[in-house]
Amino acid sequence: MNRLMSKPTPDLLRNVRLFSDLDEKDLESLAEEFNERRFAAGDKIALEGEGGLMFFVVESGEASVEVQGEAVGTLGPGAAFGEIALIDRRPRTASVTAISALKAYGLPVFVFRPFVEARPQVAWKLLEAMADRLETAESR
Repeated sequence: MNRLMSKPTPDLLRNVRLFSDLDEKDLESLAEEFNERRFAAGDKIALEGEGGLMFFVVESGEASVEVQGEAVGTLGPGAAFGEIALIDRRPRTASVTAISALKAYGLPVFVFRPFVEARPQVAWKLLEAMADRLETAESR
């Protein structure tokens, strides 16, 4: 059976910190660039140390986040991850594994970079997110 893949709603993207300042037109444009991805419980979505080519926004389900084999958090609906690897093309800093059936939307690096470069407000949010991640890492 062939079915159309869905796209994220502008409301889902608006709730992602990186995109919260975008206007409706930019949110709708960005939503069209995402691709639906589905994962079963136990599926690895991202692997620490591997290259990251996709930024993800979770629509439904739950995933665990591990750094060096240690659980450091969970992600649920509205959560986003993968922006660090998209910025510097370094290996992923954490592994993400689906705990339950999970539906997410992925945005490839070749779309993400020009989108951010053309929108200073998104670049600023990215800097804020990186500062938060750095603070968290330093407190471990």
